[in-house]
Amino acid sequence: MRKKIIAGNWKMNIKPSETAALVKDIAEATKAYTNVDIVCCTPAIDIPAAVEACKGTQVEAGAENAHWEEKGAYTGEISTGMLVDAGAKYVIIGHSERRQYFGETDETVNKRARAVIAAGLTAIVCVGETLEEREAGKLNEVIERQMNVGLKDVTAADCAKLVIAYEPVWAIGTGKTATPDQAQEVHALIRATLAKLVGADTAETVRIQYGGSMKPGNAAELLAKKDIDGGLIGGAALKAADFAGIIAAAANA
Repeated sequence: MRKKIIAGNWKMNIKPSETAALVKDIAEATKAYTNVDIVCCTPAIDIPAAVEACKGTQVEAGAENAHWEEKGAYTGEISTGMLVDAGAKYVIIGHSERRQYFGETDETVNKRARAVIAAGLTAIVCVGETLEEREAGKLNEVIERQMNVGLKDVTAADCAKLVIAYEPVWAIGTGKTATPDQAQEVHALIRATLAKLVGADTAETVRIQYGGSMKPGNAAELLAKKDIDGGLIGGAALKAADFAGIIAAAANA
């Protein structure tokens, strides 16, 4: 039985001075849900405050990105060693906004993912198609390419430690949501692709999150699906009550 995982992606929203209050409100609202892994992935500048606020709670802190080199002349980047030292536990890799705005490729996703795994952090590796790709009938091709390249040279043992997040790019921040059946179809495709890469037994252990405008109102129906093991939450993660509502749905799924 795969344990559900709900991770908040705060994006570029919460200031360091606001971080502790939000984490503590989330922790208080979700303290009864011990059967769900709860993560707050924050801007890098918020991580120390988030880690401190997570102490003694069931919530863990994560980052929104990491560089593949341990150190060097990479102005503005954050290394996995820095994240470990700061106390982060998770790292989002390959989010669609990183791909769209900042030149992320399947190859750099692979380099980042392998660095995150090597550092002992949990990678949340994002995959997903645009509306144009879906309408052109390229859904399977896009997902399989992103998986095959993004997880190249990742062993079965290491793959078992990571999380995959399916982001239908057309449903992020648009208010649109894939239907539960649409989401399940792609989650099943992701698991089948994993099975080809690392074997069916390992594929069955990997948790796959849905990342397209999951909200308290639609979370239960999505999380009831066989291959949907959690959510990567954007806007709803910035409000403790909304985030807690999604976590409650996961706890009862």
